[in-house]
Amino acid sequence: MASVRNVLGSVLQRFRRLDCSHRRPVYAQRMMKEHSMEKVILGNSDIGVAPLVFGGNVFGWTLDEKQSFNMLDACVDRGINMLDSADVYSAWVDGNQGGESEAVIGRWLAQSGKRDQVVIATKVGMPMPNGGSGLSRKHILKSADDSLRRLQADCIDVYYAHQDDPETPFEETLGAFQELIDAGKVRAIASSNYSAERLAEMLKFARANGLPEFIAHQPQYNLFDRGDYEGALEAVCKEFDLGVLTYFSLASGFLTGKYHSREDLQQSGRGAAFLEKYLNPRGLRILEALKEVSQLHQVPEAAIALAWILHRPGITGPIASATSTKQLDQLILAASLELPPEDMERLNSAGD
Repeated sequence: MASVRNVLGSVLQRFRRLDCSHRRPVYAQRMMKEHSMEKVILGNSDIGVAPLVFGGNVFGWTLDEKQSFNMLDACVDRGINMLDSADVYSAWVDGNQGGESEAVIGRWLAQSGKRDQVVIATKVGMPMPNGGSGLSRKHILKSADDSLRRLQADCIDVYYAHQDDPETPFEETLGAFQELIDAGKVRAIASSNYSAERLAEMLKFARANGLPEFIAHQPQYNLFDRGDYEGALEAVCKEFDLGVLTYFSLASGFLTGKYHSREDLQQSGRGAAFLEKYLNPRGLRILEALKEVSQLHQVPEAAIALAWILHRPGITGPIASATSTKQLDQLILAASLELPPEDMERLNSAGD
């Protein structure tokens, strides 16, 4: 833990301000917690994860292989142990077929020998360019083997149902996951992109029939996108003690504060299509609130946006990506930030 504290301390020093007399001292609001990167248990499993998960969608997309390897090493060095991928990453890039992210992680694992230092999460169910999709037994079993081959691993730590498949019975889907667990190919299963009603139905079915239950759920959730999670879905996650790991935690980069106009969007490596929906009066109010709070704490807006997620009840941690170690160090600050109630209220009210 000493190395983690040293990293956090040096990063915080980089953003320190000399004069902050108009409000609480910087370190009073940005208190360093000795165990800020200490692992927390994911749901009701025995899997410990850091409070920040690295999003592997950038591997094979905005990071080439060498850059990806450097980023993966940097994550481990800084105490980030969970890597989030999917079979479909990054099929949206011209010339890609899906599986590129997993393959990069696999080659890094083979070269680095760090398999025992990371928690590998990947997903099944989204349409693949080869035509496969859904949560049928046949597709799940084949996709798991394909993912394991690309990952060059014997076991997937957390295997997600990437989206609901209303056409396939719960019994078939959960039975396939049970086969994978029994074979030692998967440690635990999780869900993403389910409605509250369907998620509750599936969890109740699993419990009633002695089938494996999801240990975590992955919703889209950030300061801008709140409606789909807060309310019914949040209640289901709490009722069934699911870990909650949020995706699009920075709203595709919008909450970094870099994009205030359509001209700014053209500078994004992801492209304007991911970001344009945020450029409205509500989005700009949120950016203004982020800027105010970030200036008070003397950290980047991205760190505040992730810290806000971590301060929400029931959240295990945000998933976020970076394309440089400088960005990664900025994101890590979120794990050690203390946001007082007035800061949370300022951020909450900006999106109302």
